[in-house]
Amino acid sequence: MRKIGVVTSGGDAPGMNAAIRAVVRIAYSKKSQVLGFMKGWEGLITNTFTPLTPRSVGGILQLGGTILRTSRCPEFRKKEGIKKAAENLAANDIDGLVAIGGNGSFNGALELSKETDTLIVGIPATIDNDIFGTDETIGFDTAVNTAVTEIDKIRDTAISHERVFIVEVMGRKRGFLASTVGLTVGAEIILVPEVKYSKANIFKTQRENSAKGKKSGIIVAAEGIGDTHKLAREIEENTGAEVRLSILGYAQRGGNPTARSRLLASLFANKAVELVSEKHENKLVGLQKGEITSIELEKSCKTEKPLDLNLLKLANILAT
Repeated sequence: MRKIGVVTSGGDAPGMNAAIRAVVRIAYSKKSQVLGFMKGWEGLITNTFTPLTPRSVGGILQLGGTILRTSRCPEFRKKEGIKKAAENLAANDIDGLVAIGGNGSFNGALELSKETDTLIVGIPATIDNDIFGTDETIGFDTAVNTAVTEIDKIRDTAISHERVFIVEVMGRKRGFLASTVGLTVGAEIILVPEVKYSKANIFKTQRENSAKGKKSGIIVAAEGIGDTHKLAREIEENTGAEVRLSILGYAQRGGNPTARSRLLASLFANKAVELVSEKHENKLVGLQKGEITSIELEKSCKTEKPLDLNLLKLANILAT
């Protein structure tokens, strides 16, 4: 009987539990056993795992977070930690390891693949949606909907008090979440790390909006664009608008996964177990042009996914 390991690493994302559930049940349908390693890569280093069965993953489909827990593991960044993880995979006769996570997780998986004969398949689950090789990641849709729901409420207050709100969403390095959220809430301005912004242009846009009769406004900013507290003060000082800042924070990473995130989790897991069963080389599962497919893990790790700047252009037109 084939043994498959599963691990959730890095930041949690809604739908990770749905992916775990699907991996386990699909693996069992193929007569394979599944071991769940606890707390991310730390579990592989300490050899801490729990057997997973179709019954043990019952009732988790709708839950946010991850039943396997996750953690940042500095030891896994060292050669010794990676070698220890590889030794434990061999000791447990793991034929394939399914890693559920984001960029950091897959870079770790790539390094691990150089030390082990165990096949590794990545399932992209991150609210950042920044994984090359997939148009969408597990959890992204849920995070977008969480942010949109909160900003719609903030818009009510903005209109009532005739204020401008800067709403900071997650995204330290990439602006996929900010651009999608900004477009779908009708933000007047969207700020992302990939595009250098001019404060003078922001002041100008706010003055123009005021001249058009706009009494309120929403600015959606990714956390990676800089100090939003300072930006709020500067807009207020230079335009006369009353500006408030709302930071949505970690709420975007939690909550019940949407139907879309659950669907991707199930489809990705099905492909991942298929790749392990057919003994493919190390791969990353993804969604490309509506089809579930896969690419080389190394290619995904070494290629940056481009941000669709057309979303920003469209949002700018719609905000006039």
